[in-house]
Amino acid sequence: MDFTIGRKGFLTYLKSLGGSNIVKVVPSNGDASGLRVADKRLKVVCGANTSYLDDMAWVGDKTPLTLCDVRVSPSNTVKPNLGALELSEALSRVVPFTTTEDSKPVLQCVLFRVKDGKLTLVSADGYRLAIVKLDFDGDEGQVLINRDELRGIISALRRAYRVRVGFEKSGESLDGMSLVLNTELIRYKWRGADGNFPEYEKLIPADFNTFVSFDTNEAIRAVSSLKVLSDSKNYPIDLTIGNGKLTMSSPDEKGQAEIPADTQGEGKIRLDGSYLADALRACGGMVELKLVDSKSPMLFTSPDYELVVMPMFAGESQTPKSEAQTAEPVKVEPETAENTETTEPEAEIETEKANAVAEAEAIANAKAEKPKHKAKRKVKEPVAVA
Repeated sequence: MDFTIGRKGFLTYLKSLGGSNIVKVVPSNGDASGLRVADKRLKVVCGANTSYLDDMAWVGDKTPLTLCDVRVSPSNTVKPNLGALELSEALSRVVPFTTTEDSKPVLQCVLFRVKDGKLTLVSADGYRLAIVKLDFDGDEGQVLINRDELRGIISALRRAYRVRVGFEKSGESLDGMSLVLNTELIRYKWRGADGNFPEYEKLIPADFNTFVSFDTNEAIRAVSSLKVLSDSKNYPIDLTIGNGKLTMSSPDEKGQAEIPADTQGEGKIRLDGSYLADALRACGGMVELKLVDSKSPMLFTSPDYELVVMPMFAGESQTPKSEAQTAEPVKVEPETAENTETTEPEAEIETEKANAVAEAEAIANAKAEKPKHKAKRKVKEPVAVA
């Protein structure tokens, strides 16, 4: 007998139960009252608690249209093709770099792609692009899975001994695919999201001019110290590479930190401090940073992991706040070109301001007997036009 209930409501209910760590979930049967068995219901027993849940409970108009099939079986036999901890770690390095914007549903997903004996996990948020590659024994295929479906599985995999990952055709569509993940106890199945992930390979920069290898632990401490000195949540950090060291400094010259590093070439680039901290935590251990120039995407690399991050403009006349707002996104989705610059000529603006001032002065000369009124108009006119 099949039941459909809202995932979030059901999890909240299970967390509220007390009296036992064992939960029994079965269809309601003849031992319940006539009212309880008249409709389709699910019986949940936990310690001294017994409840009967209606079919479609906690499912409303705003319930996300994402499906996950979970089957629990203590006798499930799994032939592993991937390490459980390895997969958990890989997911933790890509899920944080998905977007939270509902207007970009494809970028809310992680791409699972199997090709040439490698399982590749890819995510992007418009500013950053994360890629993990793992050795894999299985059939080729690819599928998009929403980030919200994967958050809980990261911690669950750390408790599993064996895991097998594969793909299945969705029953409703010949082109649709589902991701299947088997452990000894639980079988997970997620239906893939619609849409095409961008061609991310074209977004990875090449032909680098500057290289630097350093310890992420020391770098994270340096970023934290510069963050404390910042006056706002947006704290740009300048990275200067050369002479066997990596220098991190704040643009307003409030502080800097030097880290021993292996360097090749010299370069300088600016990026958002929070993006730098996220990148360092995701890479871990020793990381290599590669630069093309101060305006091109930078590439963080560690074993089996790549992270592309867009830099920030380093204009001298800009404040840290405005710089954070001008960071260019990595172009990770097809989009039409947009011109966001102001098209009105500066000369035309200056002419309008001059005319407004002249008009205000003429009014002041004609009505000298009303100084208070004229003073107000003289202030308001230029402000309104500007």
